[in-house]
Amino acid sequence: MKNLLTPKGSYGYLQNRKLYTVLRTLLYFAISSGLYCSGYVKTGSSKNLLTIVAVLGCLPACKSLINFIIFFRAKGCSERLRNVLCAYDEKLTVFYDLYFTSYQKNFSISHMALKGGILCGITEDAACDVQQAQKHLEKMLVQEGIKNVTVNIFSQEEGYIDRLSRLVEMDVKEHPQREEIIELLYSVSI
Repeated sequence: MKNLLTPKGSYGYLQNRKLYTVLRTLLYFAISSGLYCSGYVKTGSSKNLLTIVAVLGCLPACKSLINFIIFFRAKGCSERLRNVLCAYDEKLTVFYDLYFTSYQKNFSISHMALKGGILCGITEDAACDVQQAQKHLEKMLVQEGIKNVTVNIFSQEEGYIDRLSRLVEMDVKEHPQREEIIELLYSVSI
């Protein structure tokens, strides 16, 4: 089943997870319903052991439903933007479909690029507060002990593409904590 899942940071990740979580949720609820119905048919009453098992089976089903709701609200990178940005996929370390959550707000980042100590991204969500998203990511980096990383989040496509073009042309060495930055991005996004 894991081979069917799109890896985090890849284009289509959020859409794939929506499908996966809805199927998983339906399966979990079907198992619980099947257990309850089979216990009721067998005994003629809902006062049996299978009813308890069915009710306990609703716990992972409800957790899966909550995951589906979270993924349903998250918007990934549009195909149009991906077609524009795919030229940078091999030149930079890029991430698609990242959705960061914080206590106050959620931040839908369609595309991010990392080179040296520069991390930049673009959001297609008009409701996304780019200043708050930058502060949130900077705070997460500092909490993990990752220093000397500049975070820029854009809401305008032209500015972001210009920034990516300048990143490609820059001759900078890899950040010493590059792998930790990538791990952090994956761990703090859904």
